[in-house]
Amino acid sequence: MKPWLLVALLTSLLGCTLQPPANDRLYQELGGQPGITRIVEGMLLNIARDERIRHYFANVDIGRLRRLLIQKFCVDAGGPCRYQGASMAEGHRGLNLQPADFNALVEDLQLAMQQQDVPQRAQNGLLARLAPQRGEMLRR
Repeated sequence: MKPWLLVALLTSLLGCTLQPPANDRLYQELGGQPGITRIVEGMLLNIARDERIRHYFANVDIGRLRRLLIQKFCVDAGGPCRYQGASMAEGHRGLNLQPADFNALVEDLQLAMQQQDVPQRAQNGLLARLAPQRGEMLRR
């Protein structure tokens, strides 16, 4: 019997749920954990210089935000991480973010990926996985 089948059978018998292995192709294309870390750090530096949105981050614990963004991007890219932060709706509640604010953040992320020489395909892949969260961030 194949090992993965045995594990699935045992977890089924024990009443556990087994998560299928994540497709980590995008995670690998982004450079894995080190690549995602560099992207997030670059994005945060770009945000700090971005007069359009930096005021939203004035009272934010940047170290904590950095850690959570790395987790979030890792999960969204199919990596082996676990996101331990609030939902996008919860984390952005009361900020009254506008579409232009979201677009500015995306531009800062794109610039960070370009600065890290992330292939266009991987950039598009990450943006496509993050895009559905836009509505959660803009809800009031």
